Amino acid sequence: MAKQDELRIDQQQLVDAWQRTLPERVQQSDRCEVKADESDSSALRVTIEIAGRQAYSLDFKVQYVDSREVRVELVDVEKDHVSVDERTETIQQLIQDYTRHVHECAQALQQLTHA
Repeated sequence: MAKQDELRIDQQQLVDAWQRTLPERVQQSDRCEVKADESDSSALRVTIEIAGRQAYSLDFKVQYVDSREVRVELVDVEKDHVSVDERTETIQQLIQDYTRHVHECAQALQQLTHA
């Protein structure tokens, strides 16, 4: 039995839509990069470089569970291009904040993904 609510949009179209929409959901000075996950056509790779003196960069895998819901998985946290321990309170707060922004982006794109 096939899933009824699966994602039915070309991955490159999805990448383009995320690349346009995600910067509207984060701080204006943050930098976002969205790429296709080459090993999973229902997933994207999102990197957010956080503006400011901290020089943090968060890497996420964003996988569509269905046409409306995404699973967001933290892949890596870097500071000045070096992986850091993400268990500190400050970094955990950043992860929560930016995970929320990623979910907000997915919600904003539901009219495209749930067509």
